[in-house]
Amino acid sequence: MDKIKLLVVVTIISLFISLFLAFFLFTVKTRHKISNVLFALFLLITAIDISEPLFNLAVSGPSNLGMLKNTFAFLQVPVFYLYVLSVCYADFRLKAKYILHLLPFLIVNLILLPRFYTVDLASKIDFIVNRNSMIELQLIHILVHIQIVVYFAAVFMLLRKAKRLYLENHAGTSINSYNWLFQFTSVLAVFYLIVILKNVFKFSDYPYISEWIKVGILVFELFIICWYLYKALNNPGLFRNIDSKLKLVSDLVLEEKNGEQPTVTEKEYHQELLKLKQYMAEEKPFLNPSLTIQDVSKDIKVPVRDLSLLINHKLEQHFYDFVNAYRIERAMDILKDVTKSKVTILEILYEVGFNSKSSFNTAFKKHTGNTPTSYRKGLQSRSL
Repeated sequence: MDKIKLLVVVTIISLFISLFLAFFLFTVKTRHKISNVLFALFLLITAIDISEPLFNLAVSGPSNLGMLKNTFAFLQVPVFYLYVLSVCYADFRLKAKYILHLLPFLIVNLILLPRFYTVDLASKIDFIVNRNSMIELQLIHILVHIQIVVYFAAVFMLLRKAKRLYLENHAGTSINSYNWLFQFTSVLAVFYLIVILKNVFKFSDYPYISEWIKVGILVFELFIICWYLYKALNNPGLFRNIDSKLKLVSDLVLEEKNGEQPTVTEKEYHQELLKLKQYMAEEKPFLNPSLTIQDVSKDIKVPVRDLSLLINHKLEQHFYDFVNAYRIERAMDILKDVTKSKVTILEILYEVGFNSKSSFNTAFKKHTGNTPTSYRKGLQSRSL
């Protein structure tokens, strides 16, 4: 199979999967509608980008439509950034200020207006043939590379902050969702780095290398889309959001130092700690797999801010780890109970507040140094 046929086959498969997943995201009923719509838009823009081999077969020579299609690349990363933002924060809403993300796309098309969009076909051909000396195309490639770096830096910073906020305020096991989203973003970052490499060779003395990299990019893109489709279909409730109004504990501590917020005395912290420990022991709220620091704050009548500082700063534990410690202690009690030797590990993890075997195993090993299975076997061997 020659390169052209390979490009066409891979493009058709990628387009079919992208459009199928976009249609699914647009039509599925879910409370995460904005996130689905944004990712569907990302897939549609990507589909426009990867349709180049088919477009070139249908249209010979440079055209305004073809150039406009190429500039849609300036919408891909901004839409992905907004998608990640919507996934991370439950109170995300589309706002007028987000129109600013369209600026690179609009600026690029304005740059192309005088010497491409408004000229005849012969001038368009000359523009493309002499692209290495055309300042517009050079500027566009510099802008797209800057955009990729800036947006992905912003996405990674956003994910880092969102994960920290989640650990400080939630005790559900959906932290795995943020880990997966980080992995997905990392794969996309590698993909765009390869795109940058392709563009570098396109304007070098070795343009043929750029063409072969383009083939690799299409195959890689197909893999990414299939991977996301697999994860979406197997985990329809993949993401759980947090409130964007929440503050990191480091920011709360800084506010106290600067006198912006009243400082809680050590005696008050001690009283709140006793109240918290009594509540955890008697009410066992950790059995709720979706427990949040707001839930605990409401029950023990301690402000969320003070409770967050107490657990995340004074005890030097994330709320996530603090609650999981109680869950693991409860699991250990069940494992030690000889009358419950027939209870499976899966049943135990659900009973103590986990809803993911991987999260349970990770937390159990972090707390005890052993996996639940090896811990149970150790207890059984000592009793013989």
